[in-house]
Parts: sequence; structure tokens; C-alpha cells
Amino acid sequence: MKSRPRIAINTRFLLNGKMEGFGWYTYEVTKRIVESHPEIDFYFFFDRQFDHRFIFSDNVTPVIINPPARHPVLFYLWFEIGVKRALKKHNIDLFFSPDGYLSLSSKVKQICTIHDINFEHYPEDIPFAARKYLRHFFPRFARKANHILTVSNYSKTDISAKYRIDENKISVVWNGASEIFRPLSDDLITEIRTTYSEGSPYFIYVGSIHPRKNIRRLVDAFIRFKTETNSTWKLLIVGEAMWDENELGTIKGKQDIVFTGRMELSELAKLVAAASALSYVPYFEGFGIPLVEAMKCGIPILSGDKTSLPEIAGDAAIYCDPFNIQLISDGMKRLSSNESLRKQLSESGIERSKNFSWDIAATKTWEIISDHLSN
Repeated sequence: MKSRPRIAINTRFLLNGKMEGFGWYTYEVTKRIVESHPEIDFYFFFDRQFDHRFIFSDNVTPVIINPPARHPVLFYLWFEIGVKRALKKHNIDLFFSPDGYLSLSSKVKQICTIHDINFEHYPEDIPFAARKYLRHFFPRFARKANHILTVSNYSKTDISAKYRIDENKISVVWNGASEIFRPLSDDLITEIRTTYSEGSPYFIYVGSIHPRKNIRRLVDAFIRFKTETNSTWKLLIVGEAMWDENELGTIKGKQDIVFTGRMELSELAKLVAAASALSYVPYFEGFGIPLVEAMKCGIPILSGDKTSLPEIAGDAAIYCDPFNIQLISDGMKRLSSNESLRKQLSESGIERSKNFSWDIAATKTWEIISDHLSN
């Protein structure tokens, strides 16, 4: 007879050396939850062989469910057959899915995090098969869930309106950022800039190379900024291509634009802290963790003014219309030429960053899971 509560967590994005947004969110939140609650038995559902460093404590049982879920057809098979069977086999009381996907045919209580529904607003940015899957299933996931977590008030309002979900069923829990992000000494800043930008100050972009991240306009705005100012500033773009490899064609080979590819977290933290400003102008974003990373480092921000970004960056950024290349360029001019503005934004960012913590996110997430576990 079962004596301890059992919670299963979808951990398919915990991938050693390949962690992106969903993976880091899963890592930061679930690690804190399982370590803080030894009285609960947790079952981690992987879709392939896993790294044992992701088994955070003795109360975690790893379960591999085939097939690897990396295509819409396999998504369906994994969640509707594999996950459903595993939930029943292991007598699970509640299933938590940090990437929003649920098992529609299971009767087990389910809670998910829907970070945003960008695919509903810009479906053309996503390959056909993925677009069809997401737009067909996510309204169903939202209705199926016993409760929905999301990462900004913008996303809460958007999900509620688009899917006709009662707002009382949706809770906002802001993301955090790693504590490794912090200001650097002047000597280290000089060292990093010497290595990556020939000693010049630089704007930095961090994130995937994906259409909604608006890289093409960012690059065009930077080129215009350089032409109109003759500034020595450079642009570093840190990220990995997703969906459209052609997006890289707008980056590589451009003068004073450095494409680093994906960086390990420790090196990324140094690159961000040595930047003169973050330039982050997606036209759709559910949260924007790079904003928090920059604020923790005291780096001023040029941000797009759409969706959730003003909610997150607050008074630590200046804003521009991400669809207007001239306005993005003008923002770059303001930041590069105004040291007192940069100092003001830096101070505001460090203060505002205190609102964003993975400890807080994990605690609030657990409160919601615990409420549904006991009811």
C-alpha cells in the first residue's frame, strides 16, 4: 500500500550540454522542489538516457519513456501512450509538466506551465508540423489542466483570453536567473572585451536565433547605428539557431558583429557582465530571462516594448518599437552616448533584479502543486 505522495514530472528537457529555456526552467524549479520535500516520492519522466546529475536527491526515481519526443507525431505517442501508462504503472497522484504538454487521456491530476502562446500570434515563425500540433493541442492542454502556471501577467491575460480559461485557474510565477550572473571587476571586463570584442564596448543579445527574437531587425538597426555614428561599439550575438538556419545569414560576416554560438553558462555570465548594454528586442516574449540576467549584472537594457518585456524590465530599460529599425538604432545611440543614462539604468536593474528569484519561483510553484495534491 502506498504511504507517501507520488508526483511525476516531465523532465524531457533536462539534457546535458543542451539546456535551453524549458530545460533551465525545469532544472531550477524541480531541483529546489525535490530537495526541499524529502517526504514526497518524485518520478522524473525522461525520453532518453539521462545524466545522473539530474537526479537531484534520493527521493527521485528516473523513468525512461520511449520514443524520444522530438517531433509532433512522437509528442503524441509519448504523452498519450507512454506518459499515460507510466502514470498508471507508478500510481502517480499528480503530474507536473514544466513545458505545458499534458496527457489528455490520463485521469491523473495535472498541472502545467504554459510559458507563452507565441505560436497563436505568429504561426508563420514555426515549421508547419509543429505549428499544427501546438495550435491543435495547447487549447486542449489548457482546458485539461487542473491548474496552469505561467511566467508573466501578459501571458496570463493572453492564455485566458485566447483559450477562454478562467483567470482563477492561472497563476503567475515569475522566472528567476542564475546567481552566477553578477557584476564583474574592471580588470575582468577588460579581459573579456579583449577576448571577444577587440577591447571595444559592445551590445549583447542572448537567446535563440529564432524569427520572433527579431534578429534581422536588430542587425539592420546596429548597421544603421554604426553608419550614423561611426561608433566603435560592437554587437555580440549569443545563441543557437532554431527552426530556420537561414537566420544566421543575417549575422555571419557582418563587420563588428560577433556571433559566438551557444555558450556555457559560466562564460555567458562573464559575457553579459562585460557588456555595455543588452539589446533585446523580440516582438513576442512570454518573459525574457536575459533581461533578468542583465539586471543582475547591472547592465543597462534596450528592450522591445511589446508583450511581457516592459513588465519584466520595468525602469531598468529604455524601450523601442521592435518593428521599427530606426527606433531600435536610435535606442542604441542613446545608450552608447549617454553614460549617466547607462549608470541610472544599471542601478535600477540591480535593485529590480531582487524581484526575480528561482527560490521564490520554486516556493510558489510548490504551493500550487501542494494545494492540488491535497485536494
